[in-house]
Amino acid sequence: MKFKNISFSILTLLFLFTACNEDYLERLPIDAISTNDYWKTSNDLKLFVNQFYTSFSDGGAWSGGIFWFDTGTDNMVHNNYSSAIAGQRTVPASGGWSYSKIRSVNFFLENYQTVEDDASKYNQYVGEAYFFRAYFYFSLVRSYGDVPWVDKTLQVDSEELYAPQTPRNEVIDHILTDLDQAISLMGSGPKENGNRLNKEIALLFKSRVALYEGTWEKYHTGTAFGVSGSDGTKYLQTAVTAADALISSGVYSVYSTGDPHADYWHLFNAPSSFSGNSEVMLWKKYDAGLGMTHNHQRYLPRIGGGRGLTRALVNDYLCTDGNPTDGNPLYKGDGSTEDVIANRDPRIYQTMFTPGWPMEIVGSDTTIKFERSHLYATGESKCSTGYQLCKGALPDPDQYYTSWVGFNPSIIFRYAEALLNYAEAKAELGTLTQADVDKTIKPLRDRIGMPNLVLAEIKSDPNWLFPTLSPSINEIRRERHIELAVEGYRWDDLMRWKADHLIVGVRPKGAKFLPDLYPELTVGKNVFVDADGYVDPYQKSLPNGYEFDPNRDYLSPISTEQLTLNTNLKQNPGWE
Repeated sequence: MKFKNISFSILTLLFLFTACNEDYLERLPIDAISTNDYWKTSNDLKLFVNQFYTSFSDGGAWSGGIFWFDTGTDNMVHNNYSSAIAGQRTVPASGGWSYSKIRSVNFFLENYQTVEDDASKYNQYVGEAYFFRAYFYFSLVRSYGDVPWVDKTLQVDSEELYAPQTPRNEVIDHILTDLDQAISLMGSGPKENGNRLNKEIALLFKSRVALYEGTWEKYHTGTAFGVSGSDGTKYLQTAVTAADALISSGVYSVYSTGDPHADYWHLFNAPSSFSGNSEVMLWKKYDAGLGMTHNHQRYLPRIGGGRGLTRALVNDYLCTDGNPTDGNPLYKGDGSTEDVIANRDPRIYQTMFTPGWPMEIVGSDTTIKFERSHLYATGESKCSTGYQLCKGALPDPDQYYTSWVGFNPSIIFRYAEALLNYAEAKAELGTLTQADVDKTIKPLRDRIGMPNLVLAEIKSDPNWLFPTLSPSINEIRRERHIELAVEGYRWDDLMRWKADHLIVGVRPKGAKFLPDLYPELTVGKNVFVDADGYVDPYQKSLPNGYEFDPNRDYLSPISTEQLTLNTNLKQNPGWE
């Protein structure tokens, strides 16, 4: 590429999506910068907020991108178990929460008014700053619950440095207020080809925050993690309103070309750009010509990455008639991968590799097809469960035979979440109607050729993951489970639903072990199976299953250092 053709917008993307130096943010006394020197134009504000875009992680260069984000949940397991789900975390001596980015946003919001341009030229960037403050605080609440709310830049002698935590619901209220500011200030529709925030993304995130807090308060009520006097109803109503505003705007829609057997898989596998995709609201750009590359495809289409999908996830897919597998003549059992996917929701074989699925395509020819999982391999080449991930696996040899050549983009926010947030919040409120289902669940099922969910015809399923809850909540949660699988939502869902019954004492299982398919493996030596013949990867390392502590592990511990520096802070429940 000739230098003269590199536009300013591309240079900006370099700033957006290259690694941010946290030491810089911690060390630079940005409140000492003279506003007379810096805050002059709208572009100055844009360049400043650009630094926060690096917070939208897609897993780092040496990873499977966003498709490994469910590792350590009941959806996906690694060769080595997660200490969080196993209940083996301890109180750290130092570290923990960081307010450096929040401090930078606060500084911005205190000083942007000195810009000489008309507000119409910079409101977008002010809105982005409010969005990012909400984004950073929500991350803290998810991890720690109650956290100090600070909305101004502090000095070494500021009294607020020694303030106690702010109750979580008050922090959430501040977050929602910030998002309202972002919604009012940012423009509508895709910005910079979908590489920049907009009003609709803020609405989506508002629905996510409100749904999280609403269900957290509902299901943790009466516990040490709940909010006294609240059942989360007001937040569930907020989630409905925010998601409905986004849906009604008509700006985004479910991506579909009319091919139910491949559209879901293609959604996540754009070769170089999501520009023009009706469902992808924000995405992370890579460009090999500019040296912006990754190694995501070194793993996904070739090897297991030390990970595997669980039987718990695979079992939750419905049959093609829209009914559960139990007692269904369409269900062929799980004696082989072919049996598992037969007559099932097409998302199952667009998420999990199955025999014959392309692993390498050169031109228009499929040169390598999937035959069996990498259960037989070792280390990061291994598939730990025998169910190998294909969602996000691009069969492009130009991106995986050499390191640092991957350039396919990553999804950060997509519209499908808004549909699911709306449906779930309505179900939790007990106000879900068939019309609600038709505008939310139906478009997702239409994409993959599945029958719509009909509330009056839901069949009881003895394998529902939440048997004490209503049929509608179970089916909406199932739809979320399947549609958003491996994209990083599952841990938060388990935490906000107080779903420890899916974790405590459980060992994750994989596929039925077939000795003839893996002749190089010996049961009890280099593969472990349970009494029913299913791959049991943690049989030796976690003989008693996950020991997640429901009285402690829903929140992370605050470090000893933080508690020593500020004696007004209180340790989270169970970590005292």
